[in-house]
Amino acid sequence: MNHSIQGDYPQPQSGEIPRYSGLPTFFRLPFGAQIASLDIGVVGVPWDGGTTNRAGTRHGPRELRNASSLVRRMHPVTFQSPYDLARVGDLGDVPVNPVDVQDTLALIEAWYRALHESKVMPLTAGGDHLTTLPILRALGREQPLGMIHFDAHSDTNDTYFGGERFTHGTPFRRAVEEGVLDPKRTVQIGIRGALFSEKDHGWAEANGITVIRMEQVAEEGMAAVMARARAIVGQQPTYVSFDIDVLDPVYAPGTGTPEIGGLTSLQGQQGIRLLQGLNLVGADVVEVSPPFDQGNLTSLTGATMMFELLCQLADAHHQRRLSTGAGE
Repeated sequence: MNHSIQGDYPQPQSGEIPRYSGLPTFFRLPFGAQIASLDIGVVGVPWDGGTTNRAGTRHGPRELRNASSLVRRMHPVTFQSPYDLARVGDLGDVPVNPVDVQDTLALIEAWYRALHESKVMPLTAGGDHLTTLPILRALGREQPLGMIHFDAHSDTNDTYFGGERFTHGTPFRRAVEEGVLDPKRTVQIGIRGALFSEKDHGWAEANGITVIRMEQVAEEGMAAVMARARAIVGQQPTYVSFDIDVLDPVYAPGTGTPEIGGLTSLQGQQGIRLLQGLNLVGADVVEVSPPFDQGNLTSLTGATMMFELLCQLADAHHQRRLSTGAGE
């Protein structure tokens, strides 16, 4: 059965065939579309070469695709379909080298640079969190990006295991050092868990990153936290990175570094919904590790968070078109 088209806007596969049939693509969208024909490209990065403990996130994109078939086309709160606001397609997976970290970082950066040069916003399924570093390198070359980062961990450590600088615990320190991420426009939400030392968040805070611990989220509520985050990033280009371990493991057990006491899945959705109106340029959901999942719960949760992010990216694209008169 063919995918339907509304004008030149690709639509998810119709309800004429069961959702468990056909080739699995993100949200049952057309696969392998030409980059030039899209506004938003959904991309998988099946790689966990930066993982320091429980591996398995290399299998995340495939299971997120499978789970995304359960997500319907219209947002349940706004009653808006992202597929009516932007041309969206599944661009497949980035080619990676599972035995060479630096080669993979270069491959990912080149892939996303091509998307950026074609003015295609990326929505990414990881992969471990080191995946975000080459994406920021590609998108933030001309101007450092702001970032709203949902995570249990700051990921601003310096080195691991005898001086290794590139792991899933170091991407945002490297991004700030390389000038592709603006620390004063970076907000980290949901940070928690035991530390290596009392200085774990010292570098981030000393360099201007706003670290909002889970205890603060519980005390202030998501609306207040997101209002603060919005004020910090402003209307300059902003990236969103959603580590699935920001959620309590009761909602997302399938991840490499679970920390109890996290966000509920509803709080995660609320946080993403409160991004509306920001100048978003891309987003990712990372650290879904199917080998540790239970009943595909984490994959479904991750795919649903991807849909929430897709709705925000599509709205940001639409608003930019309207502001330039292209949507009239």
